[in-house]
Amino acid sequence: MIRYLLRRLISLVGSLLAASVMIFAMIEIVPGDPAAYMLGLNASPDTVAALRDSLGLNQSLPLRYLSWVSGMMTGDFGTSYTYKVPVADLVAARLAVSLPLALLALLLSTAIALPVGILAAARRGRASDAAVMGATQLGIAVPNFWFAMLLVLVFAIHWRIFPAGGFPGWSDPAGAFRALTLPAIALALPQAAILARVLRSALIETLGQDYIRTARAKGLSRTQALTRHALRNALIPVLTILGMQFSFLLAGAIIIENVFYIPGLGRLIFQAITQRDLIVVESVVMILVFAVIIVTFLTDLAYAATDPRLRATR
Repeated sequence: MIRYLLRRLISLVGSLLAASVMIFAMIEIVPGDPAAYMLGLNASPDTVAALRDSLGLNQSLPLRYLSWVSGMMTGDFGTSYTYKVPVADLVAARLAVSLPLALLALLLSTAIALPVGILAAARRGRASDAAVMGATQLGIAVPNFWFAMLLVLVFAIHWRIFPAGGFPGWSDPAGAFRALTLPAIALALPQAAILARVLRSALIETLGQDYIRTARAKGLSRTQALTRHALRNALIPVLTILGMQFSFLLAGAIIIENVFYIPGLGRLIFQAITQRDLIVVESVVMILVFAVIIVTFLTDLAYAATDPRLRATR
């Protein structure tokens, strides 16, 4: 297990270094002057030169890269050109919204998908299985922003149970969770549909294995064999999807955050791109890449905890 953990840690560090080089290259080394791009075409040469000096663009590329990486390692992500505040403060404020939203959406999607997927696998070929597959296909096909607008129409405008948008802050916990409920549901429904289909397929494949037939021959019912033996072995592809979904929910909720006017990381990236704030774009993208790599690392550890054979073979 220790060797497996060390190999995963080395892979994590290597992935982070490769990602930092790629992000730095795309933002800093592409043709054109980043300072001139941030200020626009009508900026005076003196203003561009002053911004280049404040951003450290006059230094050599290796020094700029090392300065950027060392700053991130100490929590210094630079200062936003648009907001005139440290990028770390911006990210912390937005992460306090995006992270609970992603966790709530992931919790909802898992709570919906697990019983639905198990039900569909246990009743394969029956009417309930066909109904579940039809509903999950609809959930995959329909965009989440359409779900969002439908939820606003029904629960915010018609019934007035939840707010239609905005975020009151965590000083009002009840109001904050109410504000995040509809966005979390809109994000969770398509992800639950994907997860339920993956779980159903994994369970059906596992139920065809020899050890399941042996368990059935010893007197276990289909439901008992599914819950006691098949479910754990079917969780490996499910864990993969869960890791990917968390990364998507944390970084890819730009449309939903704009529909509900939620000040999260996705909306911050969108605003930074439109405002040409490359410092914010560069830092936030690197933070999101770090989050994805960490989630992947934790998913690998969950693999090993779920299936001990992985620890023995890697």
